Amino acid sequence: MSIPRWRKYVTKIIASEISSFSRYFDQLIQMNILKHDGGFLFHAVECHQKIQLLDEDELPDLSQQKKQRTLILFNGTFNHIYDIQELLTHLKPQLSRSTRIVAVTYNPYYKWLYWLANRLGIRKPELPFTFITRTDLHNLSKLSGFDVVKLRPIIFFPFEWKGIGTFINRLFPTLPFFRNLGLVNIIVLRAIIPEKEHPSLSVVIPARNEEGNIENALKRMPRLDGVDLEIIFVEGHSTDRTWDEILRVKKQYSSQFNIKAFQQTGKGKGDAVRLGFSHATRDLLTILDADLTMPPEQLGRFCEAYCMGLADFINGSRSVYPMEDNAMRFLNTLGNVFFAKALSYILETKLTDSLCGTKLLSAHDYQRFLSWREDFGDFDPFGDYELLFPAAIIPLSIIDIPIRYMNRTYGSTNINRFRHGLMLFKMVWMGFFRVKMGRIR
Repeated sequence: MSIPRWRKYVTKIIASEISSFSRYFDQLIQMNILKHDGGFLFHAVECHQKIQLLDEDELPDLSQQKKQRTLILFNGTFNHIYDIQELLTHLKPQLSRSTRIVAVTYNPYYKWLYWLANRLGIRKPELPFTFITRTDLHNLSKLSGFDVVKLRPIIFFPFEWKGIGTFINRLFPTLPFFRNLGLVNIIVLRAIIPEKEHPSLSVVIPARNEEGNIENALKRMPRLDGVDLEIIFVEGHSTDRTWDEILRVKKQYSSQFNIKAFQQTGKGKGDAVRLGFSHATRDLLTILDADLTMPPEQLGRFCEAYCMGLADFINGSRSVYPMEDNAMRFLNTLGNVFFAKALSYILETKLTDSLCGTKLLSAHDYQRFLSWREDFGDFDPFGDYELLFPAAIIPLSIIDIPIRYMNRTYGSTNINRFRHGLMLFKMVWMGFFRVKMGRIR
């Protein structure tokens, strides 16, 4: 069966967008296939393993999957059924929290075109009859026990002269008005599934010149009921006695905590976090800055949000509650607001703080972050963006946990507001062109 050139071009654009995250999944399953679907999109999407289910085939039980990630594809299906809620509700018991549903749906603003086709007598069995707006989508998702993780419009400019068509198709979805003119929407849903048992937790504590805070990090570490806790100190080229202090408390508190300690050979917090995560052995990973400006006592809130199934990536936010005096300088505060807004726009997810040091995610999701980093490149010396970028792209559900930002009780900040601010701006600029404009596929 031959495919018209224009349809081939549209399929390529849609497949490229889906492939930006499907390549990090273990398998793609297409189900409820429409009669007029020739399988062109299915074959164009990148994934390690791909399966098409026929009408008589049952979806395998995915509910026990933890480390494996499955993507379920509905190509136009939502536009050709009368009960989307029933479909999602029926599917949910068979899914795990690592499963994602990706649905290609037609833009509801073009409903009049199909009405006009009917009025003119161009009536075909495959004409869509159900159109859902963003409000409809969010309501149906909530009613069915799902969460909308991603919604990306696809613009179709049919002329490919000297790359102009490609440029327009990448640029227009980033613009507030033109994004509503997309031919289709790509929607990603996840089932909201709480954890049945408490997962274990690795806490990575990067420390540079933090001698006076090391013991307090352990004294203030919360005892989380039912959580197997592992603490990993990573010391980074300190000029004080931070490493000696880490070795001392490791021995002194060995009966209370499972403690590991490592020294960096590389530089920067990002490298320290990667080193700590590489030695982590628990289900969940989190970061606690050794300056203790994020109160360790609040780590339990991050674990609770994950276990309740509210999100897969828990991000600390310092922007809700008033900070202690002198906890953050005025220019740093302005910069933090700017970068949070910029990253929210680029990643199409609502963030109130992109630079809070404390974040929590699962260890198996982090392994996919490493695969993404191989494709994208080593670009972040701080480690915040190389966690947030793939979390939004893969895509995970992200939620902010408000914390009160406290003053340091020992030492001084390792942040240079101007030099590091320029580095962050460069990363935001890179993110716009390589993520928002879709140049990394």
